[in-house]
Amino acid sequence: MTLYTTDRRAIDAVLFDLDGTLVETSNRWAADLAERLAPLRRLSSRIDTEKLARALVMAIEMPANYLVSSLERLGLTGVISGIADRVRRSKGLAIRGQAELIVGSEALLEALAPQVRLAVVTTRARAEAHAFVQSAGFARFFPVIITRQDVWRMKPHPAPVLAAAEQLDVDPERCLLVGDTVMDVRAAKRAGAVAVGVLTGIANRQELERAGADLILERADELLPHLSP
Repeated sequence: MTLYTTDRRAIDAVLFDLDGTLVETSNRWAADLAERLAPLRRLSSRIDTEKLARALVMAIEMPANYLVSSLERLGLTGVISGIADRVRRSKGLAIRGQAELIVGSEALLEALAPQVRLAVVTTRARAEAHAFVQSAGFARFFPVIITRQDVWRMKPHPAPVLAAAEQLDVDPERCLLVGDTVMDVRAAKRAGAVAVGVLTGIANRQELERAGADLILERADELLPHLSP
């Protein structure tokens, strides 16, 4: 398939983030933090507390993911599993068995599957990511699922994208990653892949543009008109 944007590259594989891309995320954590930061507006009306809250959430998320990943590698998963679920609820993230799909996700995958290879690239744990894919009925679409337990470095490092490309036996430069965060975009660009940002998650258009997104869509299912056989 060919991507019809400023980067008209041949695409052999499309990689998807989960939260905020295929699975609904309420961004409750960022909204709650923005509310707590509201008094800062008294210091200056130019302070954008929503933007600041999103930036803080993204800054906290990466080291938190690395901490959880390290504990898992040490065999301490049982110690953190309950805490992890509580954190996900507070952030508005779906927990296992409670995933709500973003409109158009299934139709998009149905259309793409006969034409390109597909994979999931997520910072969720392996068992959890596979459970989401199974419960959504998406297992038939995704022969490859890269989680935080499959790589030593996570997004925005290119390692997860490169791992997915390797398992799909595709050149990273012929991959396209769809995600809702600055970390997704940066991981794709650093791997040499095409980066498509969606506005169904935590980042806004300006943030995705600054990160270097090749294309920004309201929802992932808007990708199809930008691709041709």
